[in-house]
Amino acid sequence: MTDTGALRSLASMGVGDWTDTENDAIVAAYFSMLSDELSGRPHNKAVQNRVLQETLGRSRGSIEFKHCNISAAAKGFGLPILSGYQPRFNFQMSLAEAISRWLARHSQWDSALGTHPASGVAEPPALFVGVAPTLHNAPPPVELTQMQAVARRFDVAGRDERNRALGRAGEERVLHHERMQLQQSGRQDLARQVRWVAEEDGDGAGYDIASFTPDGRVRLIEVKTTNGWERTPFHISRNELEVAESRREAWCLLRLYDFSRHPRAFELRPPLDTHVSLIATSYQANFH
Repeated sequence: MTDTGALRSLASMGVGDWTDTENDAIVAAYFSMLSDELSGRPHNKAVQNRVLQETLGRSRGSIEFKHCNISAAAKGFGLPILSGYQPRFNFQMSLAEAISRWLARHSQWDSALGTHPASGVAEPPALFVGVAPTLHNAPPPVELTQMQAVARRFDVAGRDERNRALGRAGEERVLHHERMQLQQSGRQDLARQVRWVAEEDGDGAGYDIASFTPDGRVRLIEVKTTNGWERTPFHISRNELEVAESRREAWCLLRLYDFSRHPRAFELRPPLDTHVSLIATSYQANFH
């Protein structure tokens, strides 16, 4: 039986809990529209909804609500979300599993998000660097626990860490930002000395960008980039933590988020455990 035939067969049985087959179908439709939106291509939500109504046998409102559930789950995955579908939480983990299956089948989709090179004809605008979420005068969102559960189960931090194209694009954006800030402060001499250490010397220094403050003090910047929201978890190496501790006055972590759409950032300074929970995710096994 074809996928469409299977879905129509399910629809004839009436409505109820969404099956894996139905979740896969609506997740595919959601990411098709999101791909169009991120690429600047037109898409029609109403037409897509009618197609899903016919295919799934679900009501218009049920499909709209499910799209909002997908936005919530996608936020937990550290992914951009489709405009017009504000996240609705308390979704079932089976929906997150459908997103995971879609990402596994489209591995290049996530890798390509927001990785257009910053070194084109036009200089990228300066980054907006705001306040870290731990310093907001507001409690964490009530949905944080559910998003953290998704992030842990599907290793969202590890996926961002393995996405070298995303990491490199974030570092390049910070390189331009640092040079621009120094130039605007009248320190062209220092701007010319800003170095992309991770690109020129390779990983291992414990930071990615060597820059300066306008008064000439050294800035050692570790860049962590995600396409997700500001509280998306990230990986940090033992070496990076050691350099953060040994060079406290100079070292900082610049967290870039929402990178595929409207890149923004905030800065964390050591000790990092005042801002984040540091959880060991792997161990070295030595023989007795």
